[in-house]
Amino acid sequence: MRSSYVEPGPLGLVLAALQPTNRLVFEVMLATGLRVGDVLNLRTEQVQRQRFTVREAKTGKTRRVYIPKDLQLRLLSQAGRLYCFEGRNDWRRPRTRQAVWKDCKRVARFFQSSGAVPKRASVSPHSARKVYAVGEYRRTGNLDAVRRKLNHDPAHVATTLVYALSDQLTPEELKSMAPAKRRGRKE
Repeated sequence: MRSSYVEPGPLGLVLAALQPTNRLVFEVMLATGLRVGDVLNLRTEQVQRQRFTVREAKTGKTRRVYIPKDLQLRLLSQAGRLYCFEGRNDWRRPRTRQAVWKDCKRVARFFQSSGAVPKRASVSPHSARKVYAVGEYRRTGNLDAVRRKLNHDPAHVATTLVYALSDQLTPEELKSMAPAKRRGRKE
């Protein structure tokens, strides 16, 4: 299931109820637009500076990111010896995406059952990337700027459009616009 854009009010409720470490992961995602795996792979030495380069695990592309000072200080205050987000059982490995996802889903289900978060919303860590894209598009009004911030391929503008307008499009419209998944299939 695809992740949904979540309005700031309901997203704030979800963030407030997450475990503190997972909340910090979301805050970094919201500030940078990085994917959850890339945030979890941040090394403590990288965040010693506010601006640094990240190699995206999904695409292999590099990207410069900026972390606000207050967020940087909070990251460093809880950072491990090697990774900012240490694994639960081994400090030599980062926290897993699944741990963050599970906490997010637990909290989202609670708020969906109370009606504070729409029941149709598929809230996941990737929702933060969509919120970031929508915010950047509202701030700049420039789709190409959003594309560069998300490090999307210039040939796939539709992908950036799906992210930047995910607050305005219905799930059906989003589904029809999104490029088809090509996992192992030759066309």
